[in-house]
Amino acid sequence: MIGIITDSTCDIPDALIEQYGITIIPHYIIWGDEQFRDRVDMTPLEFYKRLEVDPVYSSSSQAGIPDFQKTYEEVAAKGATEIITLTVSSAMSGAYHMACEAARLVKIPVSVVDGKGPTMSLGWQVLAAARARDAGMEVKKILTMLEDLKKKLVQYVAMDSLEYLQKSGRIGNAVKWVGSLLKIQPLVSINHHSGLVEPAAMARTHKQLVEMLYQKFFAQLRSHNRLHIAVLHGNSLAEAEALAERIRAEFNPVELILNITGPVLGISTGPGALALCGYSED
Repeated sequence: MIGIITDSTCDIPDALIEQYGITIIPHYIIWGDEQFRDRVDMTPLEFYKRLEVDPVYSSSSQAGIPDFQKTYEEVAAKGATEIITLTVSSAMSGAYHMACEAARLVKIPVSVVDGKGPTMSLGWQVLAAARARDAGMEVKKILTMLEDLKKKLVQYVAMDSLEYLQKSGRIGNAVKWVGSLLKIQPLVSINHHSGLVEPAAMARTHKQLVEMLYQKFFAQLRSHNRLHIAVLHGNSLAEAEALAERIRAEFNPVELILNITGPVLGISTGPGALALCGYSED
């Protein structure tokens, strides 16, 4: 039995987490003197509502070695003989290194995968691993498959401002925009080789920004056949639903997921953000 573990930045809908028996390790939200477990003690909706009114800026802290070790042991106690753990990009968080250190402390083999991205960049890999496991694939072949999948992944994120990305320290190469005298609305992409945020485009209006998100995302995909696409939002459900309907009508993907971005990532992207993440099987 292969246990599949990931962290709370994956943004996989709860129904799929339950369906595939995926174990989630929560990161931590720090708000002044308060600490919350991501998506456990604080829901995304609670987070975004507070983010818009609380003058205190929130921050995050990755799950530590004890969190990973405890989870490994719990999954092993349920019958797992091997574990695959997938984490948010090591260029954005120390979670990957925590997971690797904890793997040395348990008795069963644990393979740790650097997801090289956040949200559904990680989530699609987790789902692919769980589906391959359920189809009878062994660990070594799953790991090879995941490396191939990373090369196909495309992710763009549209934000109303650079404020939250800059404050979070996860701005990556988009730092070149900091200090701009223009009031810009940035579009960034995830480099799935480096695991870093890359600048993609700047817009003056929200409408222009969303159209850039849409056009650049679909231009970057290898093909438009057998698409797996996720639409993520920072408490902007109506706009995300409209985007999902447009995608369904124009591209008819084999899988379309819509979900709210969790608190740990919302700290960096802010309210109103929209993201597209996915890949083509071809």
